Amino acid sequence: MVERIELPAEADTVAFGESLGRRLHAGDLVLLDGPLGAGKTVMTRGIAAGLGVSGRVSSPTFVLARVHPAGERGVSLVHVDAYRLGGDLAQLDDLDLDTDLESSAVIVEWGEGSAERLSEDYLVVRLDRRPDDVRVATLEPHGAWKQRLQGTVCESWVTWAK
Repeated sequence: MVERIELPAEADTVAFGESLGRRLHAGDLVLLDGPLGAGKTVMTRGIAAGLGVSGRVSSPTFVLARVHPAGERGVSLVHVDAYRLGGDLAQLDDLDLDTDLESSAVIVEWGEGSAERLSEDYLVVRLDRRPDDVRVATLEPHGAWKQRLQGTVCESWVTWAK
């Protein structure tokens, strides 16, 4: 099951991320992939709002990972930018993300091809930016995410994001 959703404005990307964030639990792994400027950090800002975590969300490119303490929902957010790791799995292991997955939702930008080994249950959100500046999110659930999303959230990602 691969779904696509158009996100015409930045506010739509944030709103979709917020909708996703409201549905995340401790142990959830989401991989965000796409070129520079596709909206990965913008979507993470929305996810953080949906989780109700504290702290300003910005790209963790230079620090590799930021932890946002849990809010009223009790789930913290670990926001990772794997771009600088260049696929170096040893450096990814050094971040100890498998431990974070026990109590946090983990969002990994640029994580496809390396971070999926942290769990067999993960959601890939690929973001692309068209020439007309519309973002297109392609959603690809793996493991338990397939069943979790099938008919339980809603039949259409467009409806789900609103």
